[in-house]
Amino acid sequence: MGKSGIIYCLSRKKVEEIAQTLSVNGIKALPYHAGLEANVRAKTQDDFLMEEIDVIVATIAFGMGIDKPDVRFVIHHDIPKSLEGYYQETGRAGRDGREGRCCTFYAYKDIEKLEKFMKGKPVAEQEIGKQLLFETVGYAETSVCRRKYLLHYFGEVYEQENCGSCDNCLHPKTQTEAQDEVAMMLEVVQAVKEKHATEHIINVLIGKDDKAVKDYGHNKLELFAEGMDKDAKFWMALIRQSLLAGFLFKDVDNYGLLKLTDKGKAFIENPHSFKVTQDHSYENTESDDDEEGGGGGAAADETLFAMLKDLRKQMAKQKSLPPFVIFQDPSLEEMAINYPITMDEMKNITGVGTGKAAKYGKPFIDMIKKYVEENEIERAQDLVVKSIVNKSGLKVYIIQNIDRKISLDDMATAKGISVSELISEIESIVGSGTKIDLNYYINEMIDPDKQQEVFDYFRTADSDSSEACLEELGDTDYTLDEIRLMRVKFMSELGN
Repeated sequence: MGKSGIIYCLSRKKVEEIAQTLSVNGIKALPYHAGLEANVRAKTQDDFLMEEIDVIVATIAFGMGIDKPDVRFVIHHDIPKSLEGYYQETGRAGRDGREGRCCTFYAYKDIEKLEKFMKGKPVAEQEIGKQLLFETVGYAETSVCRRKYLLHYFGEVYEQENCGSCDNCLHPKTQTEAQDEVAMMLEVVQAVKEKHATEHIINVLIGKDDKAVKDYGHNKLELFAEGMDKDAKFWMALIRQSLLAGFLFKDVDNYGLLKLTDKGKAFIENPHSFKVTQDHSYENTESDDDEEGGGGGAAADETLFAMLKDLRKQMAKQKSLPPFVIFQDPSLEEMAINYPITMDEMKNITGVGTGKAAKYGKPFIDMIKKYVEENEIERAQDLVVKSIVNKSGLKVYIIQNIDRKISLDDMATAKGISVSELISEIESIVGSGTKIDLNYYINEMIDPDKQQEVFDYFRTADSDSSEACLEELGDTDYTLDEIRLMRVKFMSELGN
């Protein structure tokens, strides 16, 4: 690679994971965050400046004092909390006036995650944080020139319509005429006396009869629901682009209220052509990035998938086990994507691991190998990025403390997570083929007769769904966490 770059993440855990992943794939990278010793951070910074390493993976703790002119790229693995932070961090690329590329990964669920982090903080701090996040969402989802949007946010005017370098300008979206819609939206801002923010204006336009709209009597306005033929995303894009065009301004010192400019008032009196582009939609994005492994976006080989399911059914019948104990459907689907033909490759399939690969893997490997040879399939293994085993994270902590028979409640408290979240990690460990013994905890929490009842259910169940089990056995006798613990015991004892 040879080019210097910075990758920003919001959590220390993610920083460590990405730095390790890059290292095992031959990229000289080191982590940098406030949890490292001061001398380690100083050496990492020096190594970066002296080009001993190419990439720093960092939290925002890194970069404030960096004066390296030839940083060629800045990647935001997680969406920044504010446009101020984004502007400062991206500004570290290409300071010598040469190549400087910036890439930000964005999914709306990241915003929801950041909103959850704000809960519990003082109300005023939450309001400010939400407003900053709202602006970040606007920047991420906008389809107009990003340079124009960013400079407008900081009070500057960028006259050119196409900067020639951002993704939206290089790949412009189709524009539609919106003269009537702009006039309607501006009239709504005027009708509510310029005393409301974006969400309220949109609710009036689409006819959403929520409490605030009712309380202010805005559901009785002549313009109420006049824009219901368009969705909220359209109106959001229209308002953002009207801000950029100078028809509106946002009173940031007063809860982001939308107010008309002289130019906006003139547009109401004398409307003229105005083209808009629909914002990008990121509502339904990829699966949670906390998932390990997975088949990515590739399509499974349906023929092989069916063959693997038949093989699983035969093995399950021979061993008098439910099929899902041997391998679950997502594991078979990943096999039908990645075509594992060695034991090492099988161990890397999600939900398999060393234990299950050794116990059940060989017939599946043999079938896949034969299928690949007969159909002359070219596998993409050499193109797959090597993954790392998280040897020092939460999972090892859990396994070690279960061996020491530490209470799950104590483990959860020590790690600052809920017992339910801890059980999710344990499910992941067992799903990967590791055998664990939770009897010391389960025997204290769940009556032996109830344990047997859950075991008997899973022996004959069509699926391993804990929710389905709870529905069958009744939520008056069990909690979902109890069922999940028994499922872990069942899978560990019979499947691993």
